[in-house]
Amino acid sequence: MATTSGRDRLRRADGGLVLCRVSGVPVLLSPSWWVGAAVIVLLYTPLVGRLLPGAGVWTSGLIAAVFTVLLALSVLLHELGHCVVAVRLGLPVRRVRLFLLGGISEISRNPPAPRQEGLIAAAGPAVSVLIAAVTGLGWLAVEPGGAVWLLVAQTCVANIAVAAFNLLPGLPLDGGRMLRSLAWAVTGSRPVGTTAGVIGAGAVAVGLIVWALLGLVTDAEDQWLRLGVCLLMTWFVVAGAGAEHAAEQRRGWPAGLSLSDLVRPVLQLPAESPVRDALVASAGRGVVLVRADGLAVGLLDQTAAERLAAQAPREPAERAAEPVGPDTILLEDEPPDAVLERVRTVLAWQYLVLDSDGRPSGVLRREDLRNAMQSRTRQG
Repeated sequence: MATTSGRDRLRRADGGLVLCRVSGVPVLLSPSWWVGAAVIVLLYTPLVGRLLPGAGVWTSGLIAAVFTVLLALSVLLHELGHCVVAVRLGLPVRRVRLFLLGGISEISRNPPAPRQEGLIAAAGPAVSVLIAAVTGLGWLAVEPGGAVWLLVAQTCVANIAVAAFNLLPGLPLDGGRMLRSLAWAVTGSRPVGTTAGVIGAGAVAVGLIVWALLGLVTDAEDQWLRLGVCLLMTWFVVAGAGAEHAAEQRRGWPAGLSLSDLVRPVLQLPAESPVRDALVASAGRGVVLVRADGLAVGLLDQTAAERLAAQAPREPAERAAEPVGPDTILLEDEPPDAVLERVRTVLAWQYLVLDSDGRPSGVLRREDLRNAMQSRTRQG
């Protein structure tokens, strides 16, 4: 694990405090984690006093704080399990965040196949089970009754609970993602898999509420703690499943629409053309700027060209070009889902479309695709 410098460690980023970087992936501590940590310490301190009668309040509080840190490390290792498998499968990881209810690994691209999604989802619970096994052996080896014994035992139990909860078959939990991958593999449709995961989330939410109510009816010792935890977990599952469903709805290509319907005609102009003339010539078309040696320098960026033309209309259009690279090139016969994934993961204003012979056949602008998607959402 390669940690950052002290200055980086204290730096705040979008989503929380940067703790460290693991293989280049930043690990962030969300502000809500501190709330969860405080709640765990407050609830766990009295339990320590009952399990270790000789421990005073301050000792019990210290043990509770150490357990909170061990729990956070366990969650981090769980998430790094997802990250390692994702990276090995060629999927970049944007960051890992620890927050009130656990952690999340933000993978930049959706897995392209069900097998990959299943492997990534299973990696986290597998790490938790491994930690539980190791700490379980320590639990048996350490002499009972001391602070170390209690911390090892509770870490084991906590990792079993983390693995068990995450394996429940509902999105956005790992078990829900594994269910989605299975349904996706069987039906060949990711949306069908997402629907299965959302239905599973509903079943999980009902199960949590029933368990909480049983605690109240039977007057269980932990009835109020159980109620609070179950309500929090139910909210997490329902909200996460709703977000997954909405994301899947946005992810699909508009029905009855082909790539050719969105592609604008393309015009080739000399890169040294005055930017004002290039703007006039574009008129709703994509413009490929080509140097005298036949090398394409990029696509005319309309916004940059308008800004440059207002200041220096005779400047060469090349100064307002958006570079064209492998990631911003699409093929006419490329599957729609692949086009959508490219637009989501490659930040560019426009994409050059090539025909089967490798010649420019048009330009796809991000705004045109976005408008088509929004139009489909309103109609739905």
